[in-house]
Amino acid sequence: MAMEEITGNCEPWKLIKKVLPQHTDHAGVMWHGSYLAWLEEARIEALEEVGLAYSKLSFLGFEIPVVSLEINYLSPLHHGDTVVLESWPLLRKGVRFPWRTKFFRDGDQLVAEAQVDLVVVAGENNNFHVLRHLPEKVEVALELVQQGPKSLN
Repeated sequence: MAMEEITGNCEPWKLIKKVLPQHTDHAGVMWHGSYLAWLEEARIEALEEVGLAYSKLSFLGFEIPVVSLEINYLSPLHHGDTVVLESWPLLRKGVRFPWRTKFFRDGDQLVAEAQVDLVVVAGENNNFHVLRHLPEKVEVALELVQQGPKSLN
């Protein structure tokens, strides 16, 4: 998967994190799996800001799993670093909802970038199917996320 360019003039969704001991290996370098947790947190927070709590989505029988993921690590993060994640939902491609995220140390040094492709599924008891037509509330929330945080003003 090649990372897509960020197009348009949408402001990014931002999440500020600090690298804590539980995010690092024994040498104090951020463990690669911690990036994945932060990517998910950034997406969940953006959905919640537009009025769609992921817990409610799950209660209603919907999930938004990752179907593809690419991360480019450019410079290591260390215990104590402050990190700003800037995330942009990209244009929908069929049933896929791609997200692009950049990780900045101290707000200005790009240290990693990622692209995650998601799909919306419905079901229960491990019997899920991909939705090609979304419920209106989910569709509206994803459109608001697509417009960026300025859509909330």
